[in-house]
Amino acid sequence: MQSKLNSLLKSDVRLEEGLTACMNCGICTAICPAAEYFEYDPRSIAVTVQSGNEEEIATLLESDTIWYCGQCMSCKTRCPRNNCPGLIINVLRKVSQETGAFVQSRMGRQQYLIVKNIGMNILNYGYCVHPTILMPENHPEQGPVWKWVYENMGEVYASVGANLNGDGPGAMRKISGADLGELHCIFKESGGLKFYETIEHFSKIKALELGFVNENGEADMEKYTQHLLQEI
Repeated sequence: MQSKLNSLLKSDVRLEEGLTACMNCGICTAICPAAEYFEYDPRSIAVTVQSGNEEEIATLLESDTIWYCGQCMSCKTRCPRNNCPGLIINVLRKVSQETGAFVQSRMGRQQYLIVKNIGMNILNYGYCVHPTILMPENHPEQGPVWKWVYENMGEVYASVGANLNGDGPGAMRKISGADLGELHCIFKESGGLKFYETIEHFSKIKALELGFVNENGEADMEKYTQHLLQEI
């Protein structure tokens, strides 16, 4: 009988496009930018998924490995069998998120930060990244220049002709309530909101497991967030 994980993987149309017949040549790994900097081998991932080995697939879903891919799709351009490990990675990531396996790895746990920041920014502001919420204390990687920009935001954005939080046209303009409402509808109908809820659900379970509990006995997601920031 086809395993549960294999069923989940094969139910995603991207797997059919991404995996035709891997012959283990390794060209995808040779061309992969991520493989140059990490212990990352798209060839072995394609082989594992093609084998259907339930145990090895489960290990992949709980590992950092599937989060190294930068989605450049260089692998697609060079594969002699027309495979695309980048698409296979997409499917593995989705199944990892749906099953909660993502919370077992450091990079996987960062999915909560992505939903909380970029995901909710889109719904609340209409932008993936909005300068007003890019607080320097939470993003030390931005350095001292951004700290200065953040503290002088009004003047800086006005000096370059931006319309920060203003009505009408212009960069960083305020997105109307009607447009934000339409975005919410799109995310709801497409399953995006449910996807966010699933990631939050498993992240709360992990937070409790790690001992981040508030006075009401519920998951303290602010403390969990700070933990994730320290893990980066």
